[in-house]
Amino acid sequence: MRDRIPDSFEEIVKEHGKAIFNYIFSLVSQKELTEDLYQEVLVSAYLAVHTIKEPARLKGWLFTIARNKCRDYWRKENKRKQFWREEVYSYTSSVEEPPLPEEEVLHKYSLEKMTQSVMTLPEIYQSAIILYYFKDLTLIEISKRKNIPISTVKTRMKRGKEHLKPKLQSFA
Repeated sequence: MRDRIPDSFEEIVKEHGKAIFNYIFSLVSQKELTEDLYQEVLVSAYLAVHTIKEPARLKGWLFTIARNKCRDYWRKENKRKQFWREEVYSYTSSVEEPPLPEEEVLHKYSLEKMTQSVMTLPEIYQSAIILYYFKDLTLIEISKRKNIPISTVKTRMKRGKEHLKPKLQSFA
């Protein structure tokens, strides 16, 4: 454990920078976004490094800043997506032309065929697929409803889709 804060911020970056960058990348999985968030973390840390009272907690403090910057990004991104879902589409839906009758029939036929294909899956895969695609539940909501770990839901979704893929090749 270190008993002092490094003399310069540059030392802090040299010592912990790569770990912080890799941590951010593990959360967002996009190089350019990671670089932007990393810069924000460094600026925030630089401006507040003088407030650290316990040098041993420096690395954890940096990781906390990184996590919070990622959360801020996700919140902002979710608000932006929510705007597009609620605001923009509400304006465009009033001017959209109704689908042609043949398009409606084809869509209905495809939906029926997909539903029939899903119903042939084993129950454990079927329920996850139905809840996700037809009932619009999130993976977390399915996990809570089924009282199973989210990793199990993900596995069932993946395996269910693998079972469906050959059955739905004709729709592609």
